[in-house]
Amino acid sequence: MGVDVNPTVSRRRLGSELRRLREISGMTTQQVAERLLISQPKISLLENGRRLVKPRDVRDLCGLYGVQDQRRVDHLMQLAGESGQQGWWNSYGDIPYGAYIGLEAEAAAIRLYEPLVVPGLLQTPAYARAVIAGTIPHVTPEQAAARLQVRLRRQDRLRATGNPLRLWVVLDESALRRVVGSREVMRKQLDHLTHLSAQPHITMQVLPHDVGAHPGVSGQFSLLEFAEVGDVSVVYLERFTSDLYLEKRSDVRLYSDMYAHLQAQALSPDNARHLINEVIEAYADRG
Repeated sequence: MGVDVNPTVSRRRLGSELRRLREISGMTTQQVAERLLISQPKISLLENGRRLVKPRDVRDLCGLYGVQDQRRVDHLMQLAGESGQQGWWNSYGDIPYGAYIGLEAEAAAIRLYEPLVVPGLLQTPAYARAVIAGTIPHVTPEQAAARLQVRLRRQDRLRATGNPLRLWVVLDESALRRVVGSREVMRKQLDHLTHLSAQPHITMQVLPHDVGAHPGVSGQFSLLEFAEVGDVSVVYLERFTSDLYLEKRSDVRLYSDMYAHLQAQALSPDNARHLINEVIEAYADRG
């Protein structure tokens, strides 16, 4: 597989283009399903990028929609082929959030709220190792090692020269004070945060405890934004047994508004860095 092929994004872009062609043709998903003798849910899954699209499906759909431009058909067939390939993360075994990694790898910017722990993109190896061991019951040493390697490789996006991932992070103060691993692990992790927060493409804020109730009390969420024209932003909600991806514009707008409220209530980047340094000193004093 070519190193630039991202099957998650290829599948998503192909689905979006197939939806656009269907809408241009004036057909409903029910009409398409009836004409091709397949289920309506399959059409919806294909258009949402949630199901593998085979080249044969592309050929049949393009024929039904009256697509005459063979170059367009060939391009869609190419996307179908790419969508069936494996991403780099698949070489590490069963990684349950592979779809998210694919989106993260293509995102131009991510706005992230995390109430409990330091986000994976910002974790040191020691902290990440402790999080994996503490949050995944019955994880084997081999599985833990694979997840650690995937997590650390994801961080390459922040170190990319020329076009690094633009990252906005709002951390709850609890993520700074929860001792993960040990106090020494925490001290080094928070040192790492202060270093990262000085990078021009990373903005970091902290939501202090005394804010009280706020829009993020329901849990972690991320907003992924893409540079490709017409690519819809995605809201990602991480859950223990399954993840949720929201792409409806009304959902994206709601979470964007929630994030704006969190940013307004959180400490400024400078004040956040000051608080992080205070917590670092507290960990150092207690040994």
